Amino acid sequence: MKLLRELFFPLVAVLAAFVVGGIVVLLIGDDPIYTYRMLIGSALSWPDGIGWTLFYATPLIFTGLAVAVAFRCGLLNIGAEGQLYVAAFATAWVGIKFGGTVVEVAGKPENYSWMTLPALLLVPLAILTAMLSGAVWGAVPGFLKARFGAHEVITTIMLNFIGIGLVSYFTQYHFKEPGPILQTVAVGEGAHIPRLGSFIPGLPERIPLNVAFIIAIVACVLVYYFLWRTKWGYEIRATGANPTAAEYGGISTTRQIVLAMSVSGGLAGMVAINEVLGNRYRYYDGFSDNYGFTGIAVALLGRNHPAGVFFAALLFGALNRGSIPVDAFTEHVSKDLIQVLQAVVILFVACEAAFRGSFGRFGLLKRSKV
Repeated sequence: MKLLRELFFPLVAVLAAFVVGGIVVLLIGDDPIYTYRMLIGSALSWPDGIGWTLFYATPLIFTGLAVAVAFRCGLLNIGAEGQLYVAAFATAWVGIKFGGTVVEVAGKPENYSWMTLPALLLVPLAILTAMLSGAVWGAVPGFLKARFGAHEVITTIMLNFIGIGLVSYFTQYHFKEPGPILQTVAVGEGAHIPRLGSFIPGLPERIPLNVAFIIAIVACVLVYYFLWRTKWGYEIRATGANPTAAEYGGISTTRQIVLAMSVSGGLAGMVAINEVLGNRYRYYDGFSDNYGFTGIAVALLGRNHPAGVFFAALLFGALNRGSIPVDAFTEHVSKDLIQVLQAVVILFVACEAAFRGSFGRFGLLKRSKV
């Protein structure tokens, strides 16, 4: 019964968003049924639709988990965007320096690497770098919050600009591939992780869905275990529920704030596994489609629970995939409709208290007192 209560309002929010979106489509002169058939059908077709949907969902799983962990500690991590950018550059740096990268510049080969590690060592090192660099960047606002009381919303927003600016500078002046595009030289082949098309029958390798999706599923399981089956997770949740009572119970809330923001940053940094090691094979300026900010919506819709985050990310991934044919094959509707749907979903989720009160007057879905 508790699970049904938790699922009811997110489902209502999604359905209400689609109703509002249908009205918008009707008002601008297109057929809502055709539009939604194009949207949903293209997202669930095999292999391209499902493959791209899962690919788009992968970074949102990581950022949704990142925001959810911070939420569980009573914190709002707006800095996942900066954390994933810093992690992406750091991951590319490791792949370049230890991957044997050699680039031809002005007709002459230029060696960017220090050594060439085998894939068995380089891939784990790159993945660890993604997690640690994101964790360090996330720990900074955590420390400022715990030590000085600086609000994490302000500090994480500011660190977004700092992080993105720093990695753009280092890319431009130290690791830029010759050409007009702001991107690093490619990481070594030993840093590449396989695409799922290489071992799933019927899924072509041209679809960039890669092993990072499997890692994202594992991350959901581990985050659940961490939050609900370990002492550290209990202390984080206790701090988020009532910091005064947690302090009275002997929990160091300052330590939990730093820990929660570090874990949150590490999860956001894992977006680099998908983008740098499994897709572009380099750091590319502007690679993120607002993954860090969309992760906030994913966490809210997923009720800050790893399972909910997973399914919410799948929904947003399907919307992103479906927006492409909608934009191409409808007369008036553009892919901006997807942003409308996402925004309306969040508005309805945010209004849950009002809806819950309305249902409560009819004796439906009353909140448990336990």
